[in-house]
Amino acid sequence: MLTINSIKNGIVIDHIKAGQGIKLFNYLGLHEVGYSVALIMNVESKKMGRKDIIKIDNILDLEFNVLGFIDPNITINLIENENIKRKIKLELPDKVENIIKCKNPRCITSMERDISHIFYLVDDKNGEYRCIYCDEIYKVSL
Repeated sequence: MLTINSIKNGIVIDHIKAGQGIKLFNYLGLHEVGYSVALIMNVESKKMGRKDIIKIDNILDLEFNVLGFIDPNITINLIENENIKRKIKLELPDKVENIIKCKNPRCITSMERDISHIFYLVDDKNGEYRCIYCDEIYKVSL
C-alpha cells in the first residue's frame, strides 16, 4: 500500500486527467523546488476511473487560468492546518494570452514579434478557442 502523508499547509491539485500530472508538475517547475512535493499518478477514482494528484507542501500563487486551460476538470484544494480551507473548481478560461501560439502563417502574430497571442473561448463544450486577430481555431483536448 502506497502511503503519502497529509500536508500541513499547501495545495493539493486533484482530479487531473490520468497521465497529465507530469505536464502540470513540469509546467509549475516543481522538480526544482526546495520543499516536499508528491506527484501521484494513475490513482483509482470513482468519478474518473483513474486520475493524477499533485500535493505541494507550500503555499504558491498559481495561475488558475493556465491550469484551467491545461485541464478544466482540475480541483484545487488549499490546505491550512491539515484541513481543506478552500476548494476551487477550475474551468476553461474565457481568454488566454501567450499560452497558445497561432499557427496561421498569415496572422499578424506570425509576422510581428512583440504582439501577444490572444485567444478567446467560443465553445466551452468542445474546448474551441479563436485567435483574436485572424479567427484561427485552436481546439483543446478535453
